[in-house]
Amino acid sequence: MNTNERNESLQLFEEFLKTMELLRAKCPWDAKQTIPSLRQYTIEEVFELADAIVEESWEDVRKELGDILMHIVFYSLIANEEGKFSLADVLRGENDKLIYRHPHVFDPSSRLTAREVEEQWEDLKIREGNGHRRVLEGVPRSLPPITKALRIQEKASAAGFDWEEKSQVWEKVEEELTETRMAEAEENHRALEGEIGDLLFSVINAARLYGVDPSMALERSNKKFIHRFNYVEAGARSQGKTLREMQPSELDALWETAKAEEKDAKIPKQ
Repeated sequence: MNTNERNESLQLFEEFLKTMELLRAKCPWDAKQTIPSLRQYTIEEVFELADAIVEESWEDVRKELGDILMHIVFYSLIANEEGKFSLADVLRGENDKLIYRHPHVFDPSSRLTAREVEEQWEDLKIREGNGHRRVLEGVPRSLPPITKALRIQEKASAAGFDWEEKSQVWEKVEEELTETRMAEAEENHRALEGEIGDLLFSVINAARLYGVDPSMALERSNKKFIHRFNYVEAGARSQGKTLREMQPSELDALWETAKAEEKDAKIPKQ
């Protein structure tokens, strides 16, 4: 960001704050909102941002970032009215935290690798709790399970709990798959649930070790399946049939055709 862009951003942010203050004072809907009442809308906005990122729709990413920024300011205005904290407190606190957790940036003599930065970050977070904070305390309880598993593994790894070689994780995946099959053979539903959970956890760990975002990977697979399924469904309708009326070989043929066409054309956005 150059000087002109920074100055323009600061000016626009000042205008944005004035707009938010005006809405809070004169719009009936905005005026009645509370911090708890905004929570559901904030969650929705975050998921909309996540969707836009998966779609690589940068105009939508821009819009959703604006919506999230609006929520940050909105929470801060309400909190300020209630004497809890101000927007300045939010900005000051975050800035101080970033400086504290990045000594390698603000200390010219410090040189760290990306891996060492992650380890340092976790160490500093623990120190913030007078050394008594547990490594996994910072993982939000309400995170979606896949994201939570990934964050648990990332934090454990940064604390020194990880495989010596990333290829070792595949032995764990195979072990969990074997145990899952054993539980299925025993027709023990509770055990099967536990083993499938362990299998998923190990696959997510493999994704982490190989630099793959498991949520993003799964969402792309969701989109791929939807595209292929829609193709098969349309093919059945073109023959005047429902999916149930199609032979398995006919469904397989349509599915393979859909896969082949994906190689020559980008999957359209859903």
